[in-house]
Amino acid sequence: MTPRSPRPDRPTTTRSPQSPTPSQSPRAATTAGAGAGAAGKARAWAELLRLPALFTVPGDALAGAATTGNRPSPRTLLAIASSLCLYEAGMALNDWADQTEDALERPHRPLPSGRVRPSAALAAAGALTAAGLALAARAGRPALAVAAPLAVTVWAYDLALKRTPAGPAAMATARGLDLLLGATATGGSARPALPAALTLATHTLAVTTVSRGETRGGAPLAPLAALTTTGTLAWRLTRTPRTPGASGADTSRHPAADALRTALAAAFVTTSGRPLVHATLNPSPPLTQRAVSGGIRAMIPLQAALAARSGAPASALLTAALAPAARRFARKVSVT
Repeated sequence: MTPRSPRPDRPTTTRSPQSPTPSQSPRAATTAGAGAGAAGKARAWAELLRLPALFTVPGDALAGAATTGNRPSPRTLLAIASSLCLYEAGMALNDWADQTEDALERPHRPLPSGRVRPSAALAAAGALTAAGLALAARAGRPALAVAAPLAVTVWAYDLALKRTPAGPAAMATARGLDLLLGATATGGSARPALPAALTLATHTLAVTTVSRGETRGGAPLAPLAALTTTGTLAWRLTRTPRTPGASGADTSRHPAADALRTALAAAFVTTSGRPLVHATLNPSPPLTQRAVSGGIRAMIPLQAALAARSGAPASALLTAALAPAARRFARKVSVT
């Protein structure tokens, strides 16, 4: 799940694609209309599911797998697929639960605008949850033992906890469990991944707390606290690990590993910290929304840095490679 911010629809052209031009035949116009309808429906579902935010999900499992000292395996891929399904279930359920609020504050969203039926969104949430649990079961009992409470947390957040003081903690718990899902699917145990899961959960907690002011603005305390958290986490990421990495070799005195970890930590600080500075100075809704969006995109370099710190440079680079795609797709569909 991801904190959201309102974003108006793109302006439409004055000519309807269903209206034939003088050179169009009625059959061509019908075909064009059907294509435009299909494209519009696809875009509505992309907005509902916030597809660009999906790029922030695989790094959870990869960072978790890195902590086990094992290379990613087919079970790691199952954990990634499970995470993607549970994440998208949360997106669909989130909008279904927010129908009344969105009708007033976000009428352009797919459900209040009528582009997606509420019953379809709820059905998608249920189907995606079932698929996520089934994929986790294929990855093994330890993975399912993490995926089940993760699914419960997703539904509890959307249906009951979102507007309570426990909301940010629930969101943070979901992200931490998602990382543990990758660890248990790959190595069978969640214990070595607990510090990394706590780091990711802490960042999520800070971003979610800031997101509570994205529609009406708020005080500078939340973005300032998140900025402090970002700096602290980045400093910890650059600290030299004293445990064996994924290859079994000691990574505590490896210049290349240190350089990679430092570069990823810097990317994390830049992506998350810069918009937080602006939101601290002026906690208006637009700047708060940018801070939340930056915090979501900063998940990727944070996950990559965690993988690098665990001695898995290949997983770190693979995760970091998702960032440009996430940034490019976020220009077309909002991640919040």
